[in-house]
Formats: sequence, structure tokens, C-alpha cells
Amino acid sequence: MKQDSTRNIAYTVDCEDYVHVVKFNPFDSGDASSLIAYGGNNYVVIGTCRFQEEDAEVEGMQYKTLRTFHHGIRVDGIAWSPETRLDAIPPQIRFCTAASDRKLRLFTSDLQEKNEFKTFDGHSDYINDLVFAPNEGQEVASVSDDHTCRVWDLEGNEKAHFVLRSPGMSVCWHPEEAFKLMVAEKNGTIRFYDLITHQAILSLECEQTPLMSADWCLKNTLKIGAVAGSDWLIWDITRSSYPQDKRPVHVDRARLFRWSRVNENLFATTGYPGKTTTQLLVHHLGHPQPILTGTAAVGSGLTWHRTLPLCAVGGDHKIFFWVTEM
Repeated sequence: MKQDSTRNIAYTVDCEDYVHVVKFNPFDSGDASSLIAYGGNNYVVIGTCRFQEEDAEVEGMQYKTLRTFHHGIRVDGIAWSPETRLDAIPPQIRFCTAASDRKLRLFTSDLQEKNEFKTFDGHSDYINDLVFAPNEGQEVASVSDDHTCRVWDLEGNEKAHFVLRSPGMSVCWHPEEAFKLMVAEKNGTIRFYDLITHQAILSLECEQTPLMSADWCLKNTLKIGAVAGSDWLIWDITRSSYPQDKRPVHVDRARLFRWSRVNENLFATTGYPGKTTTQLLVHHLGHPQPILTGTAAVGSGLTWHRTLPLCAVGGDHKIFFWVTEM
């Protein structure tokens, strides 16, 4: 592993619009290819990717669009449902979006005739993040600038409602902790809520603001990461409510934090979308410097592949992919 290595983009996919958000399906869909979704100004595209890192018969990367869904409004967030299956007959695609009109939209498609969507109405301000219940996929949680976290069933009924002290920036649901929800607030507080008692059971503090993004490590349920101000911060929730490790990384403010899905010491951060380029940094907790530095023209969104140390960022008419080592 080379330290502080600036690496060029490994792959790109051309898109017909600016990409506001990009999301690999984090669940096994029963197919050798990975599902990826990206959202533009008024549509969502669902496609499949296959990389040479996982299949020797592929040269570089193979990308195929499965379907484009008309959305009618800018897409700000996408969450995949674990009920998405490409090996079912007929296949089922299910995902939820957050849009600039403060609504969630649940899409269900068999990639043929059946294309349905439902609208979930309730947030009174911008929705910053959303996530499906990771095991059964029967609920969706969302957080908003309206100082709430809401949990919805698939009919759009509100099942739980948590009042926050500042805008909700990130919401995470861990497959090994299905009765807990992690909510990160802009004021630098991260809270865990018990979904049975609807009570807050644990909180972590950044001691700095604004917290823009937080993530719950898939490979280690005790590890939480976030970006606040220009720093990344890491907690071990058994040790302290304050971060065990933090480092300044983005000069202009950090925007997103995402753990790799294959290694508990690997994570990526992005800087704030600037006027020209956005910096992507991949970090390894065993190394003092970022192990990969990438730049993308006005990048947005950040997502890791389900089984490879590979991440993607959206941009102007493109999706950019970077590959790192474990």
C-alpha cells in the first residue's frame, strides 16, 4: 500500500445529466453484478457494474443501464431496499429517494411492466439522509433540517418520530443492531435510539461543528465515524463518548464520511463541493496520511462497493470510480 499516493480515476461512466447522488446497493441482490443507482435533476437511473477486480473476464469495467425512472424533481438521496432481487422471477427493484420538495418516494419495479411509486409526506424541510431497515426492508428512516428523524412503513405511515435539537444530517441502521437507529445532528451530537422503547440510549459528542456526515461501520458495530468542520473523527463506543481519533483533512470543510464495507479500518471522506473540484480522500487507520487522493469536477455523493475496496462519486455528466488496496 503506497502512502499519500495520488491516483487517477480508475473508471468512469458517462451520464446524461449532473449526478447529485450515487449509491451502490449494499445488499446481495443474487446477481454477480453490482447494482448502482444515481440521481440527476429529474430522474433516477438503475444500472449494473462488473469490475475486473472481481471477474478476470471483464476488461476494466462493464456498465449497463437497466432502467431510467422519471422523477420530475431533483434527487437528493437514494436508499436501496434489501428486498431488491435480480435472481427472483420476475426481478424486483425497490429503492427510496429523497427530493428537494421534502418528500420521500418509494419505487418498486420488476424492470418490465410494473413500475409503481408512493410518496411519503411529512417532513417540513430538506431531507438530508434516508435508509431502509437492513434485514426485512419493511421500514424507511429519514432525517431532515426540520429537526426530526422519522420512521415510515412502506405505505408511507409514520411509525416513529424523534425530535432532534438541530438538523439531522445522517441516519444509519446496522444489520446486527436492527432495533437501534443512529442519528447524527449538525450540532455535533450522534445519538442511538431504541426502536422498541423509542428512547435515546447512547450519545456521542464531536465537540465541534458543523457535523455534516456520520457512518456506522458495517464490519465493527462499535466503530462510528464522522466529519465535522474540516476533520474526520472516529469513536469506539465502548471507550468514550468523545472521539478516540481525529485529524484535519479537508482545508475548506469536509462533506461526507463513508466506511468501506470490506475493511473496518478503511474509510473515505470528501471535501465540500467547490467551484471546480472536489477532493476525495481514502484513509486507513494504520496510516498517518491518506492512502489515496482523488479529485472530481464538482463531485457529489460517495458510495463504497459491497465487496471491493472501490468507491464512487458523482459529478458533472459522469460517475467516477477509484480502487484502493485493503
